[in-house]
Amino acid sequence: MTCLRAGNQHGEAFSPVLHRPLLCFFILWLTPTFLAAAESYYRAPQSYSTTRDPDPPKYARHAHETEQPWLKDATWLDIGLDYRFRYEYRDDDLRRAEAGLDQPFLHRTRFYLGLHEALDPFRFAFELQDSRRYHSRYPRDTRDVNQAEIIRLYAELFFDDLLGHDPLGNPRPLSLRYGIHNFEFLDRRLIGNNQWRNTANTFQGFHGSLGKEANDWQLDLLAVQPLQRQKYEGDAPISGQWMYALIGHWRGWSDVVTLEPFYLALHQSAHGRIARRLVHAPGLHAYGFLPGTGLDFDLSFIYQTGDSGTQNLEAYGGTIELGYTWRDAPWHPRLGFFYGHATGDRDPNDNTDHRFERFFGFGRPWSANDYIQFENIRTPKLRLELTPTRQLRVDFGYSAYWLASATDAFFANQARDRSGRSGSHVGSEFDIRARWQITPKLEAVLGYAHFFPGSFSRDAFRRDDSDFAYLEINVRAF
Repeated sequence: MTCLRAGNQHGEAFSPVLHRPLLCFFILWLTPTFLAAAESYYRAPQSYSTTRDPDPPKYARHAHETEQPWLKDATWLDIGLDYRFRYEYRDDDLRRAEAGLDQPFLHRTRFYLGLHEALDPFRFAFELQDSRRYHSRYPRDTRDVNQAEIIRLYAELFFDDLLGHDPLGNPRPLSLRYGIHNFEFLDRRLIGNNQWRNTANTFQGFHGSLGKEANDWQLDLLAVQPLQRQKYEGDAPISGQWMYALIGHWRGWSDVVTLEPFYLALHQSAHGRIARRLVHAPGLHAYGFLPGTGLDFDLSFIYQTGDSGTQNLEAYGGTIELGYTWRDAPWHPRLGFFYGHATGDRDPNDNTDHRFERFFGFGRPWSANDYIQFENIRTPKLRLELTPTRQLRVDFGYSAYWLASATDAFFANQARDRSGRSGSHVGSEFDIRARWQITPKLEAVLGYAHFFPGSFSRDAFRRDDSDFAYLEINVRAF
């Protein structure tokens, strides 16, 4: 590796530093070679659908970088406006009590404003989302309907370099936020905002952060209440329920592995017919790449203990994904194998509850039909992702599902055979999806999934196969 010095003020080209070899060697020795040219320690995971929605959200832009002349001087402002329409064709949806065909139209509109730098250390963010559903045979529910709701509204104290700088020279900030949050952490399976669903997961409370995504280390601290979604009224905190989190990020070796140790806690106080519940959930999420190969990996393990009503709680969950990308082949195919496991309650009559608590994770891509959640499930998956062009991405896969405990409930509609005689095989699923970025501001998504019921589903739901097809259009203003 050649050690370089910058050109001088007259614009001289970069040139080798040959007259200071000892200093050059010392600098290179202190800085890992795989990060020498990097500006950020962050590396996005290659695993399927685990990249977190950024902050600000990806549809927002720096105002002065938009095409609007009236915003060209607003370097202190982030702005975003997007609209999503989705037509769904659902035949014999397992989540519904009645079989039949449903063809809903889903509309989602979001608007974002973020103020930064102009009034530092004070910052501010606001996001409004309007979610509606029409043309459905079923009553409206909060999975699809949450009209004119604030999903982000917080004040922030932001100190850009209060904690110094990392070895790459990135300032390490301290951020303190209070208000309504719409965020994602880890691999989104425990804390996600559910981008696929028409309505969002939101929280109210404190979010503190030491460091930022570009740094070699970062620490996030949460003390928040989940908000109960309402179809037509303002959302409100769930009474007596709090989530606490301590989430670490170590990116010093990020060209090989990123480590994210964490501790989550969920506390529900007793009131009315609601029993007290306390869940402690330490865990580790790790992902990375094998240098010089096309191999990538993503794994997590979570142990849970505590109490649930009059029962003790002891559960665990974990995921592993291994992928290989043929980078030099046409369409750059990536083949991935995934396995996920979350325990279920083996004996409803004993003193210990073994059902895994999924916290506030997302539903997809556990199931393209949105039938599966991270609880009482065992599922292997095989998936192939293709990129024919920069504008077109295609992926398809096959998944199989078993209950971790045949005597515990299945998420889709809480069907449960306490005897276990229905077996544990929920079924299997094939799905395919194509995403076409027509213009930088317009995307079309076309997808299809077919579910084949297993012994448990046939006994519990009395259903044949189910089909799900959809067309989605995403438009952003900036």
